[in-house]
Amino acid sequence: MDLKEQIRIIAKGTAQINEIAELEKKLQDSQKEGRPLTVKLGLDPTAPDLHLGHAVVLRKIRQLQELGHQAVIILGDFTGMIGDPSGRSKTRKQLNHEEVIENAKTYEAQLFRILKPESTRICFNSEWLSRLSFVEVLKLAGKTTLARIMERDDFEKRFAANHPIGLHELFYPLMQAYDSVRIKADIEMGGTDQLFNILMGRDLMRHFGQESQVALFMPILEGTDGVEKMSKSLGNSIGINEHPKVMFEKLMSIPDNLIIRFYELCTDCHPDAIELVKDRLKAGENPRDIKSELSCEIVRLYHGEEAALGAQQYFNTVYRDRRLPDDIVDFDVSELLDGDGEVDLVKAIFQAGLTGSASEARRLISQGGVKLNADRVESFKRPVKDGDILQVGKKSFVRLKYDNKP
Repeated sequence: MDLKEQIRIIAKGTAQINEIAELEKKLQDSQKEGRPLTVKLGLDPTAPDLHLGHAVVLRKIRQLQELGHQAVIILGDFTGMIGDPSGRSKTRKQLNHEEVIENAKTYEAQLFRILKPESTRICFNSEWLSRLSFVEVLKLAGKTTLARIMERDDFEKRFAANHPIGLHELFYPLMQAYDSVRIKADIEMGGTDQLFNILMGRDLMRHFGQESQVALFMPILEGTDGVEKMSKSLGNSIGINEHPKVMFEKLMSIPDNLIIRFYELCTDCHPDAIELVKDRLKAGENPRDIKSELSCEIVRLYHGEEAALGAQQYFNTVYRDRRLPDDIVDFDVSELLDGDGEVDLVKAIFQAGLTGSASEARRLISQGGVKLNADRVESFKRPVKDGDILQVGKKSFVRLKYDNKP
């Protein structure tokens, strides 16, 4: 592939590349020498689940792997015990080593949902950081200045607001930068919130007489609300391990103005294909149909073609056509019948797994969110017939079964 085409693919969806001329030279040298570039990503495993927001950077690394390059994923079991101060208004709670290692195990399994195992190396930065003597730490600290560290926006704001800054936090960017020195990174990937940390890596590599890494930054992905960044705690995330039907439904709920952004950041589609999507939207094609194609493409990446098409068909049946799905699960309510021949619907909904608790089931019934054979349920107990369809919300159905023979 010629250099210009490689740059197009690498630059797709990126927020910033420092420096593009250096990237071109590295790609040229890589081709000339037959040597893959080392693409670094540092992850502090402080939470166990990855969502599409985390996957933005990983998808870009996968695209670089398809161009023949090598990924080095550094799991920050050492830096994770400090916690990245980026974007924080106060000191993070420090995790112990056991907590970090436990989270790291789930990270490894999820990473290979996206990355190519044969061109991925995973390592822990405790391999080198934990072995530094105090003298070596002092020498490393001498490579930068307090004024440089305090340039980072979050430290500056906390200092101005008289909020405490732990001394250990000041070492975080230096430690992340040292990771780049140890693996001789050609490119370091990260979100725009990692700007200071990754640029520190460029500086430190020069101090050690190495060629500076290229810094490649990806945007922060918005969640399903279209406003806040994707976050599990905000309830707007789409997990890469979520059921295909759930993932598809959540993707269909994103605002229309994020269709192209999700194409650029969450898929491996070629830039030319995305330009065609832009043209279709400009021509007035229904965004719902294009969003359905986008949802199918993303679900396919994580669950395969068959699951993606099944999720699309389910969504079309239940949401678009307002018909019952073909794969409704049967639920036996024989044990829930009372002496009057009525079924406790609160228990039925909860035990069928349609809600997380009986109180949630009771609340949904009270709010009119439960239907029996398409009729709204207004009481907690109802007589039912074998084969009745119980619906909770817009998407959850079960077929009620019981032996009503005397």
